[in-house]
Amino acid sequence: MGRSGKPRVNKVFENVEVIDIAEEGKGVGKADDFVLFIEKAVPGDVADIEVYRSKKNFGEGKIIKLAKPSEYRTDAFCEHFGICGGCKWQHMTYEAQLKFKQKAVHDALTRIAKIEVGHMDAIVPSPADRYYRNKLEYTFSSKRWLFDGENREDETLDMNALGFHIPGRFDKILNINHCYLQAEPSNDLRNSINAFAKEQGIDYYDVRQHTGALRNLIIRTASTGEIMVIVVFAHASEEQVSTLMTFVDANFPQITSLLYILNTKMNDTIFDQEVKSWKGPEYIHEEMPAAGGKVVRFRVGPKSFYQTNSIQALKLYEITRDFAEFKGDELVYDLYTGAGTIANFVAGHVREVVGVEYVPTAIEDAKVNSQINDITNTKFYAGDMKDVLVADFVAEHGKPDVIITDPPRAGMHADVVARLMEIEAPKIVYVSCNAATQARDLLVLKEKYDTVKIQPVDMFPHTQHVENVVLLKLRNDN
Repeated sequence: MGRSGKPRVNKVFENVEVIDIAEEGKGVGKADDFVLFIEKAVPGDVADIEVYRSKKNFGEGKIIKLAKPSEYRTDAFCEHFGICGGCKWQHMTYEAQLKFKQKAVHDALTRIAKIEVGHMDAIVPSPADRYYRNKLEYTFSSKRWLFDGENREDETLDMNALGFHIPGRFDKILNINHCYLQAEPSNDLRNSINAFAKEQGIDYYDVRQHTGALRNLIIRTASTGEIMVIVVFAHASEEQVSTLMTFVDANFPQITSLLYILNTKMNDTIFDQEVKSWKGPEYIHEEMPAAGGKVVRFRVGPKSFYQTNSIQALKLYEITRDFAEFKGDELVYDLYTGAGTIANFVAGHVREVVGVEYVPTAIEDAKVNSQINDITNTKFYAGDMKDVLVADFVAEHGKPDVIITDPPRAGMHADVVARLMEIEAPKIVYVSCNAATQARDLLVLKEKYDTVKIQPVDMFPHTQHVENVVLLKLRNDN
């Protein structure tokens, strides 16, 4: 209602052409100088747009009439599309998705880093655009997201859900019937556990009241066929834990690592929680073919970071290795090494790898991954990158021939970029999951480094996310 008490009438713009797509999956259009961010719009659409939220120079709207559909438009294959927060680009052909991801990298590097990118290679597509993730986390909730027509006053209504968060709503969970992100037994597991828990009357977590027994379900699958399932309980009795875990164990014998956690904290993070094994070891294994036909195995625990698209992770690491053009005698620094996946992957090609990572448990994983592969030329250190990568550290370990850096979405801390400028390694291979923060760092580094190669990689089909690998070479005049 407006201030006068009359219903507010939303403004409608007719025949708006959608010219681009934004990060949140919304189409971008213009009406004179007024920018519109449009739900479920695809570049090339021409549509009438109703604006439901308006600011000074831009508005958010939805299509009320599609005058001309884009050539890039396609039907979403998931029943949850548009409500679930994932796979926001499903309504766009995969070829178009790749085109706009390539454009996003191009625009970031040219506009922010002011780098000439005429030599950028075409994005590497994902061989599979469905069931490509090796990890999913579902949330139990006693506050299910209700659809139009469902009466929340109906006492017979089932309010329990096991699924994903509604975007922007920490307290509402969309119950998922079928998710196209992870291969079986992921869907079967989730649906079976959901049905059994309801049948047994085990209560679901209420995030506002902090009550309820069942909190989260985490499923990790591996290329080796091994499967890890972690059930996170909150305020559960021993009987409830035993009942559910016995059911899962009996009905899914293919699970190799069946774990559970009792988390009564106010948040869902499990990094500070004790993991208990119901069956099997507290880890599974991933494998990657590496140097000289050797297969590198990685131990993945419940808290380990591992790239969630296994096939594309291999491609990403191969590109990183190939960009570095190793001859065999190099000293390599692997910054933000995580569980040492890149470090151990390239170790067979170089003299020594020194890995640095902020998370101590990840460094322990990295050391184990070297041990189980009989890799003896790696060293790993835990600590804040800007505090570890100082002059004394370089003096102790030697000046690197190649620096590989794979920072989180926020990019590298300004102090770390400054350290790289001081170290002056002949080559830097910068792996990024956020082209904008990568470009911000490259703007500084280009004072001493030339951008020689650029290779985007699609790790996450039907989302806006794109990985990008850049090879930097120190200019001879430095």
